[in-house]
Amino acid sequence: MTTVAAPPPPRGPGVVPPFPAPPVEGRGRRVGLGLGLGAGVLVLVLGGGLAAAIGLVAVATDALNEQADVVVSDYLDAVRDHRYGDAYDMLCQKTKDSQTEAEFTSEVSDDEPIASYDVGDLETIKLSAPVNVTYADGSTARLEAYLQQNRRTGRFEVCSIEE
Repeated sequence: MTTVAAPPPPRGPGVVPPFPAPPVEGRGRRVGLGLGLGAGVLVLVLGGGLAAAIGLVAVATDALNEQADVVVSDYLDAVRDHRYGDAYDMLCQKTKDSQTEAEFTSEVSDDEPIASYDVGDLETIKLSAPVNVTYADGSTARLEAYLQQNRRTGRFEVCSIEE
């Protein structure tokens, strides 16, 4: 017996291949476009996040400088105006624990009277601010105001002002 094999399909129009071929036209362009758009979005997101972080740090630094300036100025105004009780109340608890109000008043009233002052920017590492002081006799000095943050209120308080 002879076996007969099926004839091969005819060539020409109308012949369907056994499976469709994947498209090759434009594939590289679509992949490149997709990767380019993805990279662009990533750059925008990371750039926006970096800009926001820089802005946040700048605003926080300005707020801390402003708060330190106000606290030190209020303290120095009270000392200049001989309101020693008010100045003592503005001190941090650590200083109040080591010095009574009478001792503070005696010590501060013996100092040269302050005519004017200028508070500089807060140094966040030491929590101190430089203060350029002009005394009533015309002499000047550069002092350092050391601060501490009150844990209850979050506000700065003056601990000491030293040369």
